[in-house]
Amino acid sequence: MKTSTLVKLLLAGTLTLGLAPAQQGPRKEASETVARPRKKEAPETPEGPKIPSKFEKKGPALPGDIPTFKSDVTAISVDVAVLTNRGQPIPNIPRGNFRILEDNVPQRISGFSTGEAPITVAMVIEFSNLFQQYWSETWYQTLSAAYGFLETLRPEDYVAVVAYDLRSEILSDFSTDKRAAYEAMRRLQIAAYSESNLYDAVTDTADRMSAIEGRKAIVLISSGIDTFSKLTFDKTRRSLQDSGVPIYAVGLMQALREWYDARGYLGPIARLDFLQADNQLRTFAKETGGMSFFPRFYGEFPGIFRNISEALRMRYELAYVPTNLARDGKYRKIKVDLVDPATGKPLRITDENGKPLRYTVMAKAGYTAPREVE
Repeated sequence: MKTSTLVKLLLAGTLTLGLAPAQQGPRKEASETVARPRKKEAPETPEGPKIPSKFEKKGPALPGDIPTFKSDVTAISVDVAVLTNRGQPIPNIPRGNFRILEDNVPQRISGFSTGEAPITVAMVIEFSNLFQQYWSETWYQTLSAAYGFLETLRPEDYVAVVAYDLRSEILSDFSTDKRAAYEAMRRLQIAAYSESNLYDAVTDTADRMSAIEGRKAIVLISSGIDTFSKLTFDKTRRSLQDSGVPIYAVGLMQALREWYDARGYLGPIARLDFLQADNQLRTFAKETGGMSFFPRFYGEFPGIFRNISEALRMRYELAYVPTNLARDGKYRKIKVDLVDPATGKPLRITDENGKPLRYTVMAKAGYTAPREVE
């Protein structure tokens, strides 16, 4: 979706509170990679500290002359969150109550683990002259959301900061030192370009993070508008589904848009643009096993970030070897649900008072099978 000219003209000077000095924007330097380098780029830099959310492969070291073998059977990992309708995680669900369907065919769960662990998060922040002009309402809301999320992180969590406009830039790489993230946020003062290339930014970050195992996520703070990306919406969806990185999206400008709409300042095209933008954020979150939020008030931010933190830390990690081993490069749909193993019916969960709880099982929507040439 490409944004309409009306939206640019309408919100280009949104609630400007002061005059800005000459526009300088974030520095466009060569950036350190987030978790791993892009493909076919410069030589790798020395490896940094290990990210604690990666699984450690334990076991005795093998002598160098011992041959090793590679199996063609690939286990599929599925990170699952079970949340109440208030966004609270439901703990202590036994392994036998989970059921995985691949293309509607039941799969045997071969791996199961749960519990809290450190998280690895990349904050992907829209910072474009399209909406985030210096001291505008959206500029203030963007920074309030970003700083608010940083406050919820624990000392052992890894965080990186990525900002995007015409292109994405890694302002700080993964680190447990929150001072690096706060220092990176100080560069978000004056936006440089009036483009907002959401698709390219989020797919690039997800691709870089795809090799990280464990509890990882992208926290996307964005209007949902895309203006000039190389990728299309459909290609972005497929890329995000393949990366295996859940996206937690926070949609900006909800109250502001209602204010303009109530006064007749939003035409039908602009209104449709924003509705499609919200739908894109919902789609990215749902299909990757994340969540989407559309706050209208600043007071909603603490609850949103608390829900994201709880959902990421308290997760169930399932694994299975698919019954369909064809290396055909086709997309396979995944569905995870909770069942009563005795009856096969949906699992009934109650609260401490014996009342039934409404819950949602969140997991990635599928994956693309490898091809024979791979």
